[in-house]
Amino acid sequence: MTTARIDLAGIHVPLITPFESDGRIATDALERLAHQVLSDGAVGLVALGTTAESATLTEQERVAVLDTCASVCRARGATLIVGAGGSDTVGSARALDGLSRWPEVSAALVPVPSFTRPSKAGVVAHFTYLQESGPVPLVVYHVPYRTACDLDGRTLRELGALPGVVAVKYAAGSIDAAAIELFADLPDDFAVLAGDDLFLAPLLALGASGGILASAHVSTGDFVRLVKAWDSGDVDSARDLGRRLSKLSGALFSEPNPTVIKGVLHALGQIPTPQVRLPLLPASDESVDRALEIYHS
Repeated sequence: MTTARIDLAGIHVPLITPFESDGRIATDALERLAHQVLSDGAVGLVALGTTAESATLTEQERVAVLDTCASVCRARGATLIVGAGGSDTVGSARALDGLSRWPEVSAALVPVPSFTRPSKAGVVAHFTYLQESGPVPLVVYHVPYRTACDLDGRTLRELGALPGVVAVKYAAGSIDAAAIELFADLPDDFAVLAGDDLFLAPLLALGASGGILASAHVSTGDFVRLVKAWDSGDVDSARDLGRRLSKLSGALFSEPNPTVIKGVLHALGQIPTPQVRLPLLPASDESVDRALEIYHS
């Protein structure tokens, strides 16, 4: 299918799923949090990403989360990206078809297939199939340390040239050769969004359009200012903000995501509990306190 390109520049927050003390989803807290990050300057939300602990949610819970996020984005005129798809191409296509229920969905965040470990040509064939049949544009989620499927710059450019693929969430765990190769010759109207919070600043310096960042639950406005500083050429401010925010991100990711973030948001009174679902365990008090110390500094 031919898909209209959308502007994804800026900070997108992949929302956590807050839980009540009895384990139910705290939908009121989710709605408040969604409004808060948008009020602080985020351009959009990501629902049902890894940070949402989506793998532990029931189908009914996933619908509730998506209903809440869609309602907020409709009211605020914000971008809504939804995590969808997996290792099975046909199954991923069915999941994408289901998103047509929510007209507020701007794009789907689809991971490179994991476990099956397809060839680079197989990855391109996977996304070619999905973008031809899906109801919304696709954001490729490139996260090789989770998928065991690394992609070079040439393959990423090939994906970016597909008419239904509008961006890549780049989470390679470093500034690698593929990133340099990709930025050297970006396809037209193809956005690179930082997906590793620690590498937001250097990716912005290379030409990234923004980021999908769990750390932006905290100090949202500063992450927004960092993007704007690079866009305006205010290099000194960008460097200062980048150093400070990388320190905050390091603390927020000192234990498995989103455990420390939930601990911080609970301490700040934004969610009712810091609960996570197994196999995750709550973050230690030491990690939460360290992140709060950096946040307040």
